[in-house]
Amino acid sequence: MTEPFTPVRPHARFAGLDGLRAIAVALVVVYHLFPGGWLKSGFIGVDVFFVISGFLITSLLLRERAATGRIALVAFWRRRARRLLPALALLVTATATWAWFVGGDVLVRLGRQVLGAGTFSYNWVSAAGGADYFSADTPELLRNLWSLAVEEQFYVVWPLVLPLLLLVPRRWARAMVALVLAGASAAWMATVVSSGAGSATRAYFGTDTHAFGLLLGVALAVGLQRVLSDAPAWMLRRRTRWTGGIVGVAAVAALFAIALLPEMPDAATFPGTLLAGSIVAAVAVVAGAVPGSWIGRALDVPPLRWIGDRSYGLYLWHWPVLVLVAAGVGVNAGADDVPVWIGLVVLVLTVLLAALSYRFVEQPVRRLGLRGSLRRLGGYLGGHSAAARTKALGMVLAGALVLAGTTAAIAAAPAESSGQLVVAAGRRALADNAAPRPPLLPEGAPADARQADGAGDAPATLRAVVDGRQIDAIGDSVMLASAPALMARYPGIHIDAKVSRSMWVAPGMLRKLADRGALREYVVLGLGTNGAIAPHLLDEVMAAIGPQRRLVLVTAFAPRSWIAGVNKTLTAFAEGHPHAHIADWSAAIRPHENLLAGDHIHPGEAGGRIFASVVADAIAALQLAQAQQRERMMLRAAQLGAELPADAAAA
Repeated sequence: MTEPFTPVRPHARFAGLDGLRAIAVALVVVYHLFPGGWLKSGFIGVDVFFVISGFLITSLLLRERAATGRIALVAFWRRRARRLLPALALLVTATATWAWFVGGDVLVRLGRQVLGAGTFSYNWVSAAGGADYFSADTPELLRNLWSLAVEEQFYVVWPLVLPLLLLVPRRWARAMVALVLAGASAAWMATVVSSGAGSATRAYFGTDTHAFGLLLGVALAVGLQRVLSDAPAWMLRRRTRWTGGIVGVAAVAALFAIALLPEMPDAATFPGTLLAGSIVAAVAVVAGAVPGSWIGRALDVPPLRWIGDRSYGLYLWHWPVLVLVAAGVGVNAGADDVPVWIGLVVLVLTVLLAALSYRFVEQPVRRLGLRGSLRRLGGYLGGHSAAARTKALGMVLAGALVLAGTTAAIAAAPAESSGQLVVAAGRRALADNAAPRPPLLPEGAPADARQADGAGDAPATLRAVVDGRQIDAIGDSVMLASAPALMARYPGIHIDAKVSRSMWVAPGMLRKLADRGALREYVVLGLGTNGAIAPHLLDEVMAAIGPQRRLVLVTAFAPRSWIAGVNKTLTAFAEGHPHAHIADWSAAIRPHENLLAGDHIHPGEAGGRIFASVVADAIAALQLAQAQQRERMMLRAAQLGAELPADAAAA
């Protein structure tokens, strides 16, 4: 009969880790709550957490194996469950109930989100459902749980894999294996990101593509196992300790510097910035954890340690609270211009909720376990103190209410957001009423034949009212949502609109239509929602449509940082080109934001009519300018004829 096993608990904490946790959670929280601030890449705080988790969990498992000769899997998983699940269950049920009261888009696909949270698979469930982590459109309530899912999967799998790594005979060789795997994960992320549109979320959420931080932490733990437990004499020398401390300070400063870098939707950020943050975090972990480190003690000053102890709760609560508070006041939590006062309110609520969760949920369950906590609650219910019974009864009732609220919220959750619904309606309208393109003309066909339907190299004779068959409209999802109104205003208009389309595709599309002789007289471009516009693209657009056609540029309206620059570029271009005119959708819809979907981007039916109206105004202005130009030309021709001698005029 074997002796009962008692799990090994570390007799001392690694110095500096609480302070690094505090820095990590601060980077993430500031990045989300104050998106217009300087921390454009504050999301690297998640990668700092990954490095710490890989290092700490591996170190604890190695200590346990060294002390007992084995790893008690069930005991390990039980400790992880005690640490993670109570706060997670409270967060999910409380915020789901809150979302039920708020209603609207915050409930979208809530059932799937709760399923992902409860099965440690949120990252995969969300990615498989087409979620976009980097989109400002209707962010998911529990979106931040993707990283928790990655860590939970690591906690489940890594204790099973670690014994295989320990079969490698040398510590340095084990560390090299972990480093090679980390490099492979980062390379795989770069490959996935480069594979096409929408792949950035898959690369960011994937456990396989985002495991390099965890593996860097593993490499530290296995490579420095002996050094961290029994430091050699040279590491304790004053010069060595000061050098290590200076390196640690530089690493912490580098973390903040990396967090200032702009986010790019390619391998420069994914994995470039993330990998740089992970490497710097690994250096900071070593600098703080080595015996005798003064930077480790400096990082663990009481304020940072307090935040570090509650960093899990702070991370859990900050994003759902932001989504719910923003929705309650009619703001999109994913917007680049979330008001500072909302960020401050959410920050206060987050700290309060995390502190309460830590004090009344996380710590009691970690000390007593789930069953022990339930027994204590039962003791309070049956106790002699009226105050204790009232307190316990209130806790039971609160638990029952949030469970009921969660059930009601899941039942009421729509499958699509209001923005997706209006875009889908526009897509259906286009499919039902698509205007066919003019037929291709044979070589040598006369120009006037090509003008019969408003297409060709030269415009048809100016008409009193522009016909829809004279208009080509190319746009993004905003134009797609407005398609029913555009088709009602201009029967026969040809609309080519697509979600996530940007101005970069416009020159090529227009050249192909012009080369086929199928490009119409008026070209409407609504392509400013999904990214900045380089002025040379507009020059290419004008060259593609030629001097005989007219261009309408629709300004953009969305809670995104580049919109102001886009509208400035479009306006400046139109002012310098007489054949171009602005359709100021931004100015027209701003007083009527209530006509937009919950994402504050896509118009509903009434908003679509405003979109069609501003396009019509721009076309009318171009038509008027064209008529005035024709009149000036005719007047000038008449004046020249009057100035000629009689015989020349007769000729």
